[in-house]
Amino acid sequence: MSTLTDRYVWGVLRAVPEQQRADLEPEIRALVADAVDARAASVPGDAAAAERAALTELGDPELLAARYTDRTLYLIGPAYYLDYRRLLTLLLTIVVPIVTLATLMAGFIAGTGAADVALGAISVGVNVAVQLAFWVTLVFAVVERRGARASGPIVPWTLDRLPSLPPSARLGAGEAVVSIVASVVLIGVIAWQPPFTIEGTTVPFFDPALSPAWAAWFVGVAVLQIAFTVLVYAARRWTWPIAAVNAALDAAFAIPAVWLLQTGQLVNPAVKAEMERIGAEAALAPTVAVISVVIVGVVAWDAVDGFRRARRRGSDGR
Repeated sequence: MSTLTDRYVWGVLRAVPEQQRADLEPEIRALVADAVDARAASVPGDAAAAERAALTELGDPELLAARYTDRTLYLIGPAYYLDYRRLLTLLLTIVVPIVTLATLMAGFIAGTGAADVALGAISVGVNVAVQLAFWVTLVFAVVERRGARASGPIVPWTLDRLPSLPPSARLGAGEAVVSIVASVVLIGVIAWQPPFTIEGTTVPFFDPALSPAWAAWFVGVAVLQIAFTVLVYAARRWTWPIAAVNAALDAAFAIPAVWLLQTGQLVNPAVKAEMERIGAEAALAPTVAVISVVIVGVVAWDAVDGFRRARRRGSDGR
């Protein structure tokens, strides 16, 4: 055999455990010799060309070594893949949002600027997601290579694990009523200017110095939301443009509301003064933080749900 064949055989042997090399080498050389002889019979007179063609046909020596040693050439194999995907999806959809929201709340309580809080929460969320993906993948990769060969998933499948049917892509009457009532309540709160009473002292909750333009803005958004809800209910469907308008209306309410809360422009300074008078000023910042996080969470969920419904309609037409 030529140097080319020796190199190919070594390429196979170096990819197998050292203690198996002595036993496998004769078998690999015999396989190569048979392949070269078969190729030489079809291409007589050119031994070098027959050898190159035979080795090329045998393919990557590491693939050949994997077949002889039953070694996996994938990170997560089919036996564990479904368990791996389910666990990773579960952790990402539960742990990442909780940590991100907790970071948002902690930043708001600490009095950090809204932009810094948002960037910090996004950074923490991304880091947590990367860490979860890395460690879960590492554990399953180790199990795949070091554990006993599995004949099925780690957690046996049962009928109890069947998924729930997805929500209809249509806007139901109950959902429409709830959305309209919420918008009407918002308009009422803005027009009524709810009072805030502490130990017999009553002051307006919203800052009287707040520009009337902001009140007009929120009333306008609420009116548009009512009209939008009626139109979607009449159309009996969600589409991608409708979902985009829904997300835009959500953002039009949430962004200025959270900004006004965080910059102290929304709450009446008299409310702060009354809370300081009774020694409860420490509760104001956490309350504002919770309200901000709730607003962000609710509108984010509503926006995402709109796009989910649009996608659902595209898949089944409902």
